[in-house]
Amino acid sequence: METNEAPLTPEQARAALADTDRVRASAAALTATPWPTWFFITLTLYTAVLPIILAGIITDRDWLLPRPAWMATMLAITALYAALLAVATKSWRDKTGVALRLDVLPKRATVPLVVGLPLLLVGGPFAFSATDQPAWLIASSLLGAAASAGFHLTFVRLHRRTA
Repeated sequence: METNEAPLTPEQARAALADTDRVRASAAALTATPWPTWFFITLTLYTAVLPIILAGIITDRDWLLPRPAWMATMLAITALYAALLAVATKSWRDKTGVALRLDVLPKRATVPLVVGLPLLLVGGPFAFSATDQPAWLIASSLLGAAASAGFHLTFVRLHRRTA
């Protein structure tokens, strides 16, 4: 198949490549856009109550509620969270055409969060179980909520910088 077009000059080829880079940067920014605000709040609340519920499950005695009630609460909030995550993901994909991705965030932010947040959320309840000091749960809940907010703000900053 013949074309009547002249080959691209080096300048035109560089311009085309620059356009491709801009499209890639734009796609990365779009996929790094933060969760909807209602889901960010849901995630933060889930993170904040998780240490308290875990403490109720792992303590040797019935603390505030019987252990089966804590287990039922854990199952209920986890199911609710999973359903809301599915709704947020689907609505975002329908709105933008792309899925939200964590892999576009800087590793210096995600690695400490992936390692530290589980230790924080589980460590507080174990420390409470060993010491009976609720300050461990309060600290774990507050730090978990702060980490959730910080991660969300990292998404927002990344989006603004690349948009």
